Amino acid sequence: MLTDKSSRIASAHRLLRKPRRVEAGEFLAEGVQAVSEAIAAELREPGTVKELYVTKDAAAKNVELVRAAFAARIEVTQVTDRAAAALSDTVSPQGLVARCAMRLAELDDVIAASPKLLAVLVETNDPGNAGTIIRLADAAGADAVVFAGESVDPFNPKAVRASTGSLFHLPVARAADVGMLLMELAEAGLSVLATTGGDQAKVDLDKATDDGILDLPTAWLFGSEAHGLPAEVIAAADESINVPIYGAAESLNLATAAAICLYASARAQRHDRPES
Repeated sequence: MLTDKSSRIASAHRLLRKPRRVEAGEFLAEGVQAVSEAIAAELREPGTVKELYVTKDAAAKNVELVRAAFAARIEVTQVTDRAAAALSDTVSPQGLVARCAMRLAELDDVIAASPKLLAVLVETNDPGNAGTIIRLADAAGADAVVFAGESVDPFNPKAVRASTGSLFHLPVARAADVGMLLMELAEAGLSVLATTGGDQAKVDLDKATDDGILDLPTAWLFGSEAHGLPAEVIAAADESINVPIYGAAESLNLATAAAICLYASARAQRHDRPES
């Protein structure tokens, strides 16, 4: 049983910080749902999970999950409660943490696969929003999520937790140069739609749906919670679209707006438009 003083635990603990994650090419996934999806990913792509750390109590509560890890030939290591706490950034650690390979998809591969729906996070700085949008993109059947510019690390513990395992379901890619990314998306035949509000929007989501704009293969651009998308990004998009607000609310948060937009596209792409 490893304690919080173990060098292996100390090494894994450092994965809570981005520089160490980048250096090691690994990250931590905590909790029943995330670990379950990590184990399933290991079966599809061996080498995804490097090690599973589990406390005695967590093992007793999740016998089938631990058995699945053994069946997938994952190294399972029992740890003390204090060691499990050292591998978590939450107030109440769950006692289940998987050390996983940090695998980013190649942007060229994402585009070459002729995607119909992409979620692109531009300068998105909140890990909770980022992880939630990965989950939403997965649920809406998007083909990939792209983190553009100086966006938050998708392997940040909070982002991983917010994705609830969806991080293991669909490709996640990075694009350092936002301008170059927008050109590549356009060249691939994708309709690039910028989400914005107020006077910056050329059309609202209802009209975009009615006019058939959402029927096309689409890359939705989402910005930061506080500042939205940069003006030059909005100007470079094919359309700037806002989500109409019918009540008295001042605005929608980023993840909520993303959910509405992604599902609007998913519905438009999956249903035949009625003849007029």
